[in-house]
Amino acid sequence: MAAKPHINLVVIGHVDHGKSTVVGRLLFETGTITQQTIDKLKKEAESLGKATFEFAYVLDATREERSRGVTIDLSHMKFETDKYYFTVIDAPGHRDFVKNMITGASQADAAILTVAAKEGIQPQTKEHAFLAKVLGIKQFIIAVNKMDTVDYKEESFNKVKEELSTFLKRAGFKEGDMNFIPISGLEGENVSKKSEKMGWWTGPSLLEALDNFEEPEKPVDLPLRLPVQDVYTIKGIGTVPVGRIETGIMKVGQKISFQPSNVAGEVKTVEMHHEEMGEAKPGDNVGFNVRGVTKEQITRGDVVGPAEAPPTVAKEFDGQIIVLQHPTAISKGYTPVLHAHTTQIACKFKEIKSKLDPKTGAVAQENPDTIKTGDAAIIRFEPQKPIVLEKRSEIPKLSSFAIRDMGETVGAGFVVEVEKR
Repeated sequence: MAAKPHINLVVIGHVDHGKSTVVGRLLFETGTITQQTIDKLKKEAESLGKATFEFAYVLDATREERSRGVTIDLSHMKFETDKYYFTVIDAPGHRDFVKNMITGASQADAAILTVAAKEGIQPQTKEHAFLAKVLGIKQFIIAVNKMDTVDYKEESFNKVKEELSTFLKRAGFKEGDMNFIPISGLEGENVSKKSEKMGWWTGPSLLEALDNFEEPEKPVDLPLRLPVQDVYTIKGIGTVPVGRIETGIMKVGQKISFQPSNVAGEVKTVEMHHEEMGEAKPGDNVGFNVRGVTKEQITRGDVVGPAEAPPTVAKEFDGQIIVLQHPTAISKGYTPVLHAHTTQIACKFKEIKSKLDPKTGAVAQENPDTIKTGDAAIIRFEPQKPIVLEKRSEIPKLSSFAIRDMGETVGAGFVVEVEKR
């Protein structure tokens, strides 16, 4: 049987709006986890005074996350629908953990944004939706969750839908990008099949909507780019970096280059979900054994490319950004932290080249002194350490970044020009 097409799915939304429960429920409904596992987790949840958290526990595997009831790291789980094979990247909603959310969203092909029916839009609902948009996620489902808390009322669903649609349109979403679905992750209503408690709903269930996604494009013609997430040394095998292939193809026997560490090696084996493969394609999360490289020579944030077309290390670059929130005006010399693919590096605003009209992208003002919340601009950036970034026109997957400062996401953007080191 031919392998199903693969989609990386990120689940985002405000803390406590039920992301982990929705994911746990999807894994349960698709048979990835058994009733036995759920019963065991239910007991554990109750013993920790966290009844109703059993589905969330499927993902929040670490003890700390369970006792705090908060998702910290990215956990990868897989499930299958009739049409697709999904890897779920469960992204934290808690605001301390936005940088993980950025890593998650930058790896995703599609997203489920969860918003609780009773609470409606919260600050992070907006932040996550906006980041996902800027990071290039094209396909969205908005799951209006916890419908059980509003007695499955249609007007509660419509109220959230209306509020969120208005915000999302302002953030640049088109009508066709927004697919709202009422669900209860905890009770399993409208997750895998139509809910009898919401007879008014004529649209698809959550799983049906996932199957309505379009298969993501696989940029196999571009050069290989794999941002390294972690590096392991495995006894008897050697150095094994792991990460997700963004573009190109990784083949056994291929000569590769790690940048900005500037280390060369050769791919000995490639594994995905513990199975060896001869080659891996965009969207695949792989571990690969490298000949001629030690764990000490490379690091998270390095990007792998072919030896003959190595990743671009930026000395300076121009980025088109939008300022989401900043308490004061931003002038040149400002040095926040830039988060791109799997790395984070302080980057100086060397020059504010122009302010743009956010709707059309046309230049509204040349060389302004400052920019503020809501402004779109072209900035000349000077990274304080080497970083791999590619032009959006050449390798869009490696062009997106977020700007963080003082625990907040200040803005987000993409690379338009790169001056190589």
